[in-house]
Amino acid sequence: MKFYKGIFYKLSFYAFISLVSSSQVSAESFYRLDTGDVLRIQIYDEEDMYLEARVSDRGTISYPFLGEIKVSGLPPEELEKIITERLTGDYFIDPKVSVDILEYRQFYVNGEVESPGGFPFQPGLTIRKAISLAGGFKERASREKIFVIHENDSDSDPKRIDLEAEVLPGDIITVRESFF
Repeated sequence: MKFYKGIFYKLSFYAFISLVSSSQVSAESFYRLDTGDVLRIQIYDEEDMYLEARVSDRGTISYPFLGEIKVSGLPPEELEKIITERLTGDYFIDPKVSVDILEYRQFYVNGEVESPGGFPFQPGLTIRKAISLAGGFKERASREKIFVIHENDSDSDPKRIDLEAEVLPGDIITVRESFF
């Protein structure tokens, strides 16, 4: 019986790890590539096909054999699929393509913070952490009057946001002054 309990616990552990890994992958699949992202594209066992590229202001990258590829708006997994499909047949039999984001595009913090400016996005970043990166609140900063404009928001009106809200790449965060 002790043997079966050991196997059960090991299987439970591996199921948990698998569940955690799949939730992280699905969270990352919501990220869409855009201007300013720096990508690393590689094909397993093909050193000549290694590329690091910044997404251009037109939302494209240039890749060997394929030329210019529009990547703006695509999740990294979709770009992997596109490159794999285009290289299969004429150039490779079964390429194993991976796309990684080396550097995310910036988000911006302005208003009543010590060092306003642009900062590189990091997954899991909150408004509180973003303000810390900007040197923290100034003495007269309001902790409640914090607004954000999301990069691809068609409305572009600032929306009130709390300190625990998630930051997205390209966000413009504004901390207003407190009057009391």
